[in-house]
Amino acid sequence: MKSTHLSLIAGAVALAAITGFATLNAPGGPAAAEAGSASSLPVERSSLVCPAPSTSDLAETQYTSYTPPGSETAKGGGAKGEEGTAELKPALPVLDDDEVETDPKKIKKAEEAAKKAKAQADKPVLAVKEPGTPVLAEADGSAAPALVGTATGRLAPGWAAQQTTTVTAGGARGLLGVSCTAPDTDFWFPGVSTARSRQDYVHLTNPDDSAAVADIELFGAKGAVTSEVGDGVTVPARSSVALLLSTLTDEAVNDLTAHVTTRSGRVGGVVLTADDGSGADWLTAAADPSGTLVMPGIPADATSVQLVAFAPGENDADVKVQLMGKNTTFAPAGNDTLHIKSGMTATIDLKDITRGEPGSLRLTPVEKNRATPIVAALRVVRGTGAKQEIAYIPATGPVGARASVTDNRAKGSTLSLAAPAATAKVKVTTSAGSGGGEPAVETYTVKAGTTTAITPKPPAGLKGAYALTVETVSGGPVHASRALVLPEGGVQMFTIQTLPDDGGTVVVPSARQDLSVLDD
Repeated sequence: MKSTHLSLIAGAVALAAITGFATLNAPGGPAAAEAGSASSLPVERSSLVCPAPSTSDLAETQYTSYTPPGSETAKGGGAKGEEGTAELKPALPVLDDDEVETDPKKIKKAEEAAKKAKAQADKPVLAVKEPGTPVLAEADGSAAPALVGTATGRLAPGWAAQQTTTVTAGGARGLLGVSCTAPDTDFWFPGVSTARSRQDYVHLTNPDDSAAVADIELFGAKGAVTSEVGDGVTVPARSSVALLLSTLTDEAVNDLTAHVTTRSGRVGGVVLTADDGSGADWLTAAADPSGTLVMPGIPADATSVQLVAFAPGENDADVKVQLMGKNTTFAPAGNDTLHIKSGMTATIDLKDITRGEPGSLRLTPVEKNRATPIVAALRVVRGTGAKQEIAYIPATGPVGARASVTDNRAKGSTLSLAAPAATAKVKVTTSAGSGGGEPAVETYTVKAGTTTAITPKPPAGLKGAYALTVETVSGGPVHASRALVLPEGGVQMFTIQTLPDDGGTVVVPSARQDLSVLDD
């Protein structure tokens, strides 16, 4: 399939009427069903949001979208057998009040422009036509909008999308990758900063047809950071806002944890970080607070790794810090434990912890009976001096039944698989390419307490981009991430995306009694 070029949305879009947009992410998990009386069904509807890619005029962005085939989807999918759709469309930009016209003639022109812009916003940037084949689109410059989308029917289970942006110069220089996320009401971002050397923006995107209201809290090494500006942030319907974290407080703090919650509605939340001299990338939300966390896929050639952790509850946390390497698990010298005070952010400089081998970081409670919930993320640096590049690995949940990541190229992808508790067997599928190619399947065994790094073999006859899908076959839980490397000007620009369970199925309790009304 050929790439399409993303048209820019005029500023007058904010005056347009917004079409109805509502999605539902079906909850899953054993708690949804009664013991011994449940079935697993594919979800029938899912939603994703992607942030505005960049503020740089040099930005080049590629979007990819994909739904994996499966036993449910391949047969026509969805509990109702619907063909379904999976589309991502532009969100509406937010204008300042002083941009609204009062002159009658200008109002009329604005209304006409708004109608045209609304029609453009209703056109999908990219739409998946069938499971198993990725689609892609491209955008250039700084005016590309955030995207909102929904998938239904057989295209909903496991629907995934990726946004990859290359910026070759300036303060936002780097490879910025982010998996488009499902909207939610609660996000944790360990690793943000309000330091003068950083430009960190929290992007909030609202996919629904009514406004959402969010609160942003910041926590440093001494506790909560004073900020009143972050309270009651309004995100208009089907729109996106970006807030510079350093404008929320007068305090310049190197290492912070940001907590975003919504009072009403739901949003997609992600942070764009830019560090003077070290590049830029996206920091996605960390897994929910837990006593045990895994951050998979530290590159073998990482020159610096920093752990940032936060204890949100009333109790302090004491955790073991361990690296799951290629062959075994070990504690880094001098940093085998970390004490995290309640309500405070703690950091450890792990330096070049991997020392030439791939690895994953595992945090576990020092005392098993005191598993204080925490959140955590890693800031990873490759290269030195002017050729440094950064990426982030937030703590992530296991692959579970299945997880996918899109936008893999002919060269540059590395898949990392970590088995923290027990040996596991996984199936890795490389999809057909967006423009052609044959899918392939490989099976791998990951030993307990180790990390396996895989260079996927691209599909035979690959044209365009392809997707990777990981499925747990047997054994213990597996945590995964994908690193994408695109060298540019002597810099090994890279980005890392984690692969938590795609939530493509939901456990539904079976009816105890058939109460349907029978015809006479």
